[in-house]
Amino acid sequence: MGVGIAVIVALLVGTATVLMFTLPGANAFNARVERIFVENDALTGQAELRLLEILAQSGTTFADTLTGYRVVILVLLVFAAALLVAALVFLLMLVTLNRRVAQIERSGIQVSSLIISREENTVYLNTMGFKLTDAMVETLAVLAEARMDDEMLSGAEIEGVISGKPSSDCEESAGAMRIKRLRDGLGNQMVSELLVKTIARKGYVLAIDKDVIEVI
Repeated sequence: MGVGIAVIVALLVGTATVLMFTLPGANAFNARVERIFVENDALTGQAELRLLEILAQSGTTFADTLTGYRVVILVLLVFAAALLVAALVFLLMLVTLNRRVAQIERSGIQVSSLIISREENTVYLNTMGFKLTDAMVETLAVLAEARMDDEMLSGAEIEGVISGKPSSDCEESAGAMRIKRLRDGLGNQMVSELLVKTIARKGYVLAIDKDVIEVI
């Protein structure tokens, strides 16, 4: 990253140097006007002197404008350098974050303690506490009990356990909706997706060690 930032800064400094030396001097116009009247000493009439005055004023305006252009160019180059450096830093941060997320997805979420409190309608995940609704707590408790029994539940089975109906009479979408609401209640998308795993064409399971689960 340090090399990239150094290259960006060096390029912009080089560009600024070239521009500063390429742009004409602030007094270039006045110098040309003065040269015209020095080389043409016959211009001594009232009209010629008036013309000299107008040209001198124009030269002063031109010099001020050129100075302003130099300042604007320098400011723009500074902003360009800052934006390029920020973009490079954010790009590296995104790459690093994506690598960490990929690593977490490969290894799964590390949960040392999962306590489900039905009385408080709260789940304690490691050091984090999540306040949930009754339905969300029941959904998580069903998944926890299934995990402790090394079972995987489909959406229909989850709905059947909670509603007390046979799973054959329940819709898969009803259980899937309960899972979605549970994930929404947990808040952090990455945490909820990794905690409540969806296994294609099989069902849902808590992706944690069953020995860390406690339902109270």
